[in-house]
Amino acid sequence: MTEQTPVNTQTAVKALPDAQTVTEVTHWTDRLFSFRCTRPASLRFRSGEFVMIGLMGDPDPKTGKQKPLLRAYSIASPSWDDELEFYSIKVQDGPLTSKLQHIQPGEQIILRPKPVGTLVHDALLPGKRLWFFATGTGFAPFASLLRDPQTFEDYEQVIITHTCRDVAELEYGRRLVEHIRTDEMMGELLGQENLGKLTYYPTTTREESLRMGRITTLLEDGTLFADLGIDGMSPDTDRAMVCGSLGLNTDLKAILESFGLEEGANSDPKHYVVEKAFVG
Repeated sequence: MTEQTPVNTQTAVKALPDAQTVTEVTHWTDRLFSFRCTRPASLRFRSGEFVMIGLMGDPDPKTGKQKPLLRAYSIASPSWDDELEFYSIKVQDGPLTSKLQHIQPGEQIILRPKPVGTLVHDALLPGKRLWFFATGTGFAPFASLLRDPQTFEDYEQVIITHTCRDVAELEYGRRLVEHIRTDEMMGELLGQENLGKLTYYPTTTREESLRMGRITTLLEDGTLFADLGIDGMSPDTDRAMVCGSLGLNTDLKAILESFGLEEGANSDPKHYVVEKAFVG
């Protein structure tokens, strides 16, 4: 893993439409990276929401004109942060990520300041235990929510599961959870008594690790509950948020509903929500 040095953004020139300046880039593996950028002064968002970000596309061969190339990205930083953080996969032939993965501090991205999304507290009814189910870069919205004081104020227990193919792909999430538990500012923000509410449950599906298996399998066969000393899920106590591949989202919806949980939305809060617009 390599990290880039943050830059002084005061001298950056805003040239792109809705331009923001990249301040830091971290490459976690050859497939995963994260970056931070300046935050528009007017941007207000709820932890867990996403925005459209991107770069200018290649010039049209005939006209020479360029169009913005935008994709939905969950904001990984909490709503109180002065900057914005994003966590991304590298797709070598992807129209956007093939370019975005080479971004450097001091360069610009396009950020459309209209946050939306379903992975927000408002979409859930009050409960006692909150589950975050993430695969791959689907961890991003939960990186935001895990640093939001409301998450720990509203629930007695918060459980984040993160499933990746290899151990190295878990590093972003592992470091973030460690930071929450040990950082003095986070302790003051959330209250030291709240940090003990957080349970981190990482699994791998390909590389050997302490805990192997798809989270769907570990849910269905009861391994997850046995490992955590929990009797199961109930709509009376449990709430859940899901962000991952389309297949994972579909499978987890069926599993959660088998426990009696109902899917909610911003306009109709229920027991669980799934991010449909962003597949990590």
